[in-house]
Amino acid sequence: MSQPAPKGLSKRLLKVIQNRPAFRPILKDAGNGDTVIASYNVHKCIGVDKVFDPDRIAEVISEVDADVIAIQEADKRFGERSGLLNLNEIERNSGLFPIPITAISPDGHGWHGNLLLFRQGLIRDVRQIDLPGVEPRGAVIADLEFAGGPLRIVAAHLGLLKRSREQQAEALLKALENEDNLPTLIIGDLNEWRMGKRSSLAPLLPLFNPSSGVVPSFPSRFPVFALDRIMGAPHDLIKQVEVHDSPLARVASDHLPIKAHIDLRLINERLNPHLLKDTGNQAK
Repeated sequence: MSQPAPKGLSKRLLKVIQNRPAFRPILKDAGNGDTVIASYNVHKCIGVDKVFDPDRIAEVISEVDADVIAIQEADKRFGERSGLLNLNEIERNSGLFPIPITAISPDGHGWHGNLLLFRQGLIRDVRQIDLPGVEPRGAVIADLEFAGGPLRIVAAHLGLLKRSREQQAEALLKALENEDNLPTLIIGDLNEWRMGKRSSLAPLLPLFNPSSGVVPSFPSRFPVFALDRIMGAPHDLIKQVEVHDSPLARVASDHLPIKAHIDLRLINERLNPHLLKDTGNQAK
């Protein structure tokens, strides 16, 4: 079931966000693509040392230095489901702020623990969907605009059971069926390490390629499994995927962050040249 945007949000969705604290110029990584998108399962801010430390997570997010970062496990899972991150500290350090959603609880940050943090540009639309499966899961779909053009991001945390993940992958494709033709990323902790036909992500083919840009991110101390993924449509949207492996990241959560460099301007010049012209005027 899709969730509507919060009441009174429409004006905020059309607000251009510029000159945030700690702003990272959009072309800083121009050699690897014009926009950096990341994903990080923060493990409810509990590190591998069993210490709850939201400020440590905020510091790792600052290290990643992305234009957008999808966070998983941003809230308590049970009870009041309150938010666990220090959002003020993240904004001070990184210039990132939450994309507005309807959280599951009044004190929560995310939708089924999924949170999108955004640095600069234009938020056009945000949708929230429930995903099928044994465990309650969901996804956030955000249509954003950057200097390089429009981008759709689908942020999700898929289930622990293979059959649930297959159903959830199918549900994500269905949610995108009738959408505009925008460059699209699926990002998050997708809880799948298998490749090829045995993968629960195989239903995403051929629109997305689950076998591309795979980097090990779990467990953080000795990363072996590529549970965290960033997949693009079209496939050449993503130029490079890398894991963020720092001494602090190896302790702060049981997952390492991953990030993708994307050629957003190049793709939009091919797919939506008229949209790129309009976006360039708005996002300056």
